[in-house]
Amino acid sequence: MTTVAEQLSTTTLLRFATAGSVDDGKSTLVGRLLHDSKSVLTDQLEAVEHASRNRGQETPDLALLTDGLRAEREQGITIDVAYRYFATARRRFILADTPGHVQYTRNMVTGASTAELAVVLVDARNGVVEQTRRHAAVAALLRVPHVVLAVNKMDLVDYAEPVFAAIAEEFTAYAGELGVPEITAIPISALAGDNVVEPSAHMDWYGGPTVLEHLETVPVAHDLTACHARFPVQYVIRPQSAEHPDYRGYAGQIAAGAFRVGERVTVLPSGRTSTIEGIDALGTSVDIAWAPQSVTLRLADDIDVSRGDLIAPSADAPELTQDVEATVCHVADRPLSVGQRVLLKHTTRTVKAIVKEIPSRLTLDDLSQHPTPGQLAANDIGRVVVRTAEPLALDAYADSRRTGSFLLIDPADGTTLAAGMAGRSFASAAAVNTVADEEGWDF
Repeated sequence: MTTVAEQLSTTTLLRFATAGSVDDGKSTLVGRLLHDSKSVLTDQLEAVEHASRNRGQETPDLALLTDGLRAEREQGITIDVAYRYFATARRRFILADTPGHVQYTRNMVTGASTAELAVVLVDARNGVVEQTRRHAAVAALLRVPHVVLAVNKMDLVDYAEPVFAAIAEEFTAYAGELGVPEITAIPISALAGDNVVEPSAHMDWYGGPTVLEHLETVPVAHDLTACHARFPVQYVIRPQSAEHPDYRGYAGQIAAGAFRVGERVTVLPSGRTSTIEGIDALGTSVDIAWAPQSVTLRLADDIDVSRGDLIAPSADAPELTQDVEATVCHVADRPLSVGQRVLLKHTTRTVKAIVKEIPSRLTLDDLSQHPTPGQLAANDIGRVVVRTAEPLALDAYADSRRTGSFLLIDPADGTTLAAGMAGRSFASAAAVNTVADEEGWDF
């Protein structure tokens, strides 16, 4: 008989995020998932029942299982990103319940940045609204491979199939324009539990999976070893002890791909080359290591390597660039303007930079590009060109979510200004031609 630990060790892990407009029922859906999948501890459920009674509710408000902040419970909305961990016999889950208000779009960027699936909720009475399109756009920008459209509150529209079909058709067409690779539409009632964990007796016209069934069976691509091998150096280990007088190792987490002893590698941005002489993992020498393992690489040659450098196979090293073209989600309250000095953080490397151009801002209503807006305000999505003081080994975000992403930071106080995705954004996004002005730039 296998133990619970043994079962969990053989199941796959799915990271997913929920998103939707205010009052679409995200927290209720998450609470229903946790409750009906028997993932709620007795004391948690008792606390929710007690809080619900204090608010005059006869039945437990399952949204309280995820709305942890006092302000969230008082207002009945989600503000912060609430992370929840649960498991079934078939799969383990890390869930990010993200806010619906437009001013918290940046929180969705945080929650969806590592997700393999996004659940976008829509109120069946309201259909696809602007915030629905915004969440679809963010999911597409972040290259989330799977999107579930959960048409909620079907009980309030008499479980009508035409209502569901019209919303699914509109959303699928919109998300398809954005380049979302897979969309699954599911009619649900989070409050009543229809098609969340158990199939609904009220919608016999729907023959697809429930939300949990889809989450348990959707294919998850964890094979980072198929990506370009990248190793950002976090720390240089030089004990200089009697036991290890000449030891020099470069520690970090493999961002993608695999590294082997004897492999020829290049250290960027210096461009110096060497051979991997040894790989240490958890105090043991190994011949091969792969993402996302944390290891120490030892090189055959004594070359200058420090934190922020990137080690990559010489046959597959990324090109260096100082002109970064990217799509960014602006997450700060203060605007991002042309000419602004920023810090750009890419993997373990942070360099000075200047915002050279803002060619366009995305209009979510029709996916058009508003040319040369001059600045991006909070929650805006736009294209930027950033000039860095030092070269970066940046991949396209479409090739690697780990080494194709970066942050723009305010050098004065360390505030994160924008989350960036290098390279092209949407497959159908129109190109905006602008003329660069090189005058006045320091680098």
